[in-house]
Amino acid sequence: MITVTHRRYVPYSHAHYAGNLVDGAYSLGLFGDVATEVCIRLDGDEGLFASYDDVQFKAPVQAGDVLEITARVVHMGTRSRRIEFTSAVVCRGTGGSAAELLAEPIVAVTAVGTVVVPATA
Repeated sequence: MITVTHRRYVPYSHAHYAGNLVDGAYSLGLFGDVATEVCIRLDGDEGLFASYDDVQFKAPVQAGDVLEITARVVHMGTRSRRIEFTSAVVCRGTGGSAAELLAEPIVAVTAVGTVVVPATA
């Protein structure tokens, strides 16, 4: 169908917990951003998120990381789009302004979501 990928640096201003950990909602917000691009590409409209299913928090996200957010459409209804999401750490912050490129991305969050787009006239 279609796959869209964004990359995002995680700023230190988003760290909420000891060890510069970032809350899981940060990745969910990025899922919304990439879903918006999916809807624009497919339907010419931003669409609206209807639901998330099966959200899994698998590894920590830290300030200073670079995330790769991927959305893959797995089903298209008349107005609904079912999307599989992945948030993976591709660079890990190592403190201050330093970071390292990871040989293998770390999958941090996965989810399945449904978006709806307006009916066409």
